[in-house]
Amino acid sequence: MPEQDRVVLLYVPCGSEEEAVQIGTALIEERLIACANILESRSLYRWHDAITDEREKVLLCKTIASRAEAAQRRVLEMHSYEVPCVLRLEPASVSHDYAKWIFGEVYGVTPGS
Repeated sequence: MPEQDRVVLLYVPCGSEEEAVQIGTALIEERLIACANILESRSLYRWHDAITDEREKVLLCKTIASRAEAAQRRVLEMHSYEVPCVLRLEPASVSHDYAKWIFGEVYGVTPGS
C-alpha cells in the first residue's frame, strides 16, 4: 500500500443520528470512506456568547489520505451546522489487514484481486 494512502480518520459531530447516517451512507456509497461509526456524545462549547450543552452523534469515518480531502468537502456540503467540525486524525499505527481492507473498499478492490 503506498505511503500516501495511509489510513486517516475524520471526526464529525452531527446534530442527529439521522444526519450522521445520511452523511456516512453517502460517503460509503461514493467510496470516499470504507466505514463509519456513530457514537453518542455530549458537547459543551461557547456559541454566540452563551455556554451550550448539547447531545450529538459523532460520525467517525475511516478512509485513506488520498480520499480524505474529498470526503471532508462532501461532509461540509451535507452538514447542517453553520460551522461543522471536521477533524482529520492520523493514527500512529493501524493493523495491516485492516488498512488493506479500507484501501480495498475506497478503491473498490476485492481481497485477493
